[in-house]
Amino acid sequence: MTEKKNVSIKDVALRANVSTATVSHVINGTRFVSNETKQKVHFAMNELNFRINSVARSLRSRRSYIIAFLAPILASETSNFYFMSVAAGVQSVLKQRGYHLILSDSSDNVEAENKEISMFDSQMIDGLIVAPASRDSDYEQLFGDYPVVYIDRVPNHCERDSVLIDNKTVTKEATQRILDKGHRKIAFLSGPLSVTTTIERYEGYSETLKNAGLELDDSLICFEEVSFENGYNKMGDLLDKKPTAIFVTDNVMAMGAMTYLQDHSIRIPDQLAVVGFDDVQWTRVTHPPLTVIQQPSFQLGVKTAEVILQRIEDGTSGKEEHRLQANFLVRQSL
Repeated sequence: MTEKKNVSIKDVALRANVSTATVSHVINGTRFVSNETKQKVHFAMNELNFRINSVARSLRSRRSYIIAFLAPILASETSNFYFMSVAAGVQSVLKQRGYHLILSDSSDNVEAENKEISMFDSQMIDGLIVAPASRDSDYEQLFGDYPVVYIDRVPNHCERDSVLIDNKTVTKEATQRILDKGHRKIAFLSGPLSVTTTIERYEGYSETLKNAGLELDDSLICFEEVSFENGYNKMGDLLDKKPTAIFVTDNVMAMGAMTYLQDHSIRIPDQLAVVGFDDVQWTRVTHPPLTVIQQPSFQLGVKTAEVILQRIEDGTSGKEEHRLQANFLVRQSL
């Protein structure tokens, strides 16, 4: 029985029709290589089933080829769906580039988040992607000597790259579409103003109403901790104020609100028009299907991975903001 020959860098270079030095640069990220050439090398590596010796590579390059992702992954049903989709986008890029992803849950709790960041500092990671639990924390004093990219939200004093959804613009579009349907008493049900995503959505809603010459009615605006129960109960409270439409900025709250409306036989959209956030599966099978803002969660992860890998390979730091556009999907609830 003959032993299977180990595939070498030279074999990969021959298959990709490049030099062994180029293959080494692609593997170790030590010099710039065009995307076209990188694709040729990765294709050859896959064809030959080439396996990188990660221990030896780390010793040569002083890299671990590990990226950590810290987010409120398990904080609620909504964050689980959303951030796991984001993580899948991150992973899709890292896998192609020979990097590994570590997922860590912050539970949207600052103390738990700080402990996780301290743990990362004691390990060997090449970069950190973080969705901050608070906009008020001083994150700069926590981070080690590695690139950091904020994702989905940022703290008040942001000194790092960030990859975000353009929440304000799409919320303004959604609110304007509600106004265009003739509604003037539009309720707003949201999570607390503790993160920038919620703040941007509230700004989009309030500015659009003001631009339409309408005064904000505080009795129609509700900020509560995100839960199904709060969505259910606060929907009942808001209905007492006689709105004709409601905008719910979180899909778990929207699920609670829709359940209340169905339990109390409120006709949608005849008695109340409803707009939600995130195109999760249940929003398509309610009666009627829910009009929502669809966030490009997978693409958010892809872009974030590209940004952090570029920082790692260039050995640079910076404070660039990248915004992705969300889609407004009109269904029968509006």
